[in-house]
Amino acid sequence: MIETRGLIKRFGGRPALDGVDLDVPAGTVCGLLGPNGAGKTTVVRILATLLRPDAGTARVAGHDVVRDAARARLQLGLAGQYAAVDEVLTGRTNLVLFGRLYHLPPRAARRRADELLERFRLTAAANRPVRTYSGGMRRRLDLAASLIIAPACLFLDEPTTGIDPGTRLEIWDMIATLVREGTTVLLTTQYLDEADRLADQIVVLDRGRVAAAGPPLELKRAIGGARVDVVVRDPARAGAAAAIMGGDVTVAGARLSVTSDELVRIATELAAAGVEVDDIALRRPTLDEVFLHLTAPAGGVAA
Repeated sequence: MIETRGLIKRFGGRPALDGVDLDVPAGTVCGLLGPNGAGKTTVVRILATLLRPDAGTARVAGHDVVRDAARARLQLGLAGQYAAVDEVLTGRTNLVLFGRLYHLPPRAARRRADELLERFRLTAAANRPVRTYSGGMRRRLDLAASLIIAPACLFLDEPTTGIDPGTRLEIWDMIATLVREGTTVLLTTQYLDEADRLADQIVVLDRGRVAAAGPPLELKRAIGGARVDVVVRDPARAGAAAAIMGGDVTVAGARLSVTSDELVRIATELAAAGVEVDDIALRRPTLDEVFLHLTAPAGGVAA
């Protein structure tokens, strides 16, 4: 549904994108991650036909975003980092206006606006000026506006930045529902838990290049296996615990850690040897660790 090959974009002679390849199957969520300046927003703007690449190709629903931009736009919706709604107008009028801009007849635009207001739980506030909305309500209205034409592809550029945790969860549920209904989503985010929860695949950008791509679990496995962490009650028994745990054990006082997934074996043998523990846990790599492992400190060109 979304495909790019060798995507290049420069600003002032400096590369914002340096040969980016993407493949996003229909009905999935692709999480686009990277430090500030990695090129995430540049990718979204090119795919949304708002910016022309210097080289390479990009397609949305089979339409080239440069040669066939008009048809590509009919297949996509975009919710940017900042709500694109008019604060003076009411929520309903905003959505009707977006419908008319998409050339819906007046009655169809009003009907679609009412459908979306109900879906995003904004009906009670539909006739209030948007300037009276909370930040979360504005984000929901902005997301609703991006769905006026029920797009095949939806681009979400940091959709939950600056909103409270409860509203974040609501938007996550809305995104998951859209995907179940067949929408393809490209999501840029600074929240790694958001990508971990929503994305079928993750693409990590660093300095305009793809540093890694794959399902979240595969990326976690790629930087190392699970670890068993143990805290022994008596630090004097750390040596005995290390012998049982096996492998290359890291010992720091009463705390021990080893690369292993044999939690049950280790717990059983520690108990049989009379080594008392205050804590024992199996810890798998997090997406945060993947991100830090794959990317350099934030810098480079602006996204």
